[in-house]
Amino acid sequence: MKAHLVAAGKYHDIDFARLELLKLLAEHPEIRTSVSSDYADTARIEAADLLVTYTCDLVPTPDQTATIRAFLERGGRWLALHGTNSILRIADDGVVDTPDEAPEFMELAGSRFAAHPPIEPFKVFVTRPDHALTTGLRDFRIEDELYLTRPTAEIDVLLHTSFTGSCPEFRDAEWDEPQVPVLYLRKLGKGAVLYLTLGHCRGHYDMLPATKFWPHPQRCGWNYPIFHELLRRGIRWGMPGML
Repeated sequence: MKAHLVAAGKYHDIDFARLELLKLLAEHPEIRTSVSSDYADTARIEAADLLVTYTCDLVPTPDQTATIRAFLERGGRWLALHGTNSILRIADDGVVDTPDEAPEFMELAGSRFAAHPPIEPFKVFVTRPDHALTTGLRDFRIEDELYLTRPTAEIDVLLHTSFTGSCPEFRDAEWDEPQVPVLYLRKLGKGAVLYLTLGHCRGHYDMLPATKFWPHPQRCGWNYPIFHELLRRGIRWGMPGML
């Protein structure tokens, strides 16, 4: 089968995430993976069985969005990770805006990133223990970016957390959410999106030009076996007949 990985964007250690994802995909010798740093290689997307994206503030053009829609409608599966649904604009006052500038793409993804509080541990709950993607999982604690999102389509939440508080770096700052999606499915045509919001990572030089040197590299969810288990399940979900 064919997989296509798009790994690129801002404020994250994309090289680290790309390598880790390729290692997980390589656990299945029947998968052949192509890689790109944007959505421009539409021929690869059209030919793929599985699309995997780890990005931040990187959105496809309208034509590329149409390619992803057609990919899903004919039965393709899209494993969307972490900041795939993010658009970031740093305003003159230093606050981060997350504008709704690509509604067609965000509708495909099923949600739009709006904010996150400072990184700290939080608890993730198994919303759907009856689902094949969550069978045998238990609630867990993890230190990561707690992604707060606005829904853009009907989704089936499989894992969730909750959050009440402030996100001082973001314009959309005040939240009181009893159920924040962490892992969800969004069906479209014959295909589907599996979105996992965990997985922040950042190295010393990933905040350029805002900050020249980030003193404390972050691996967050990548340090936890449960995150790797969720990624492995996501890859198996993208393989015909596996999950």
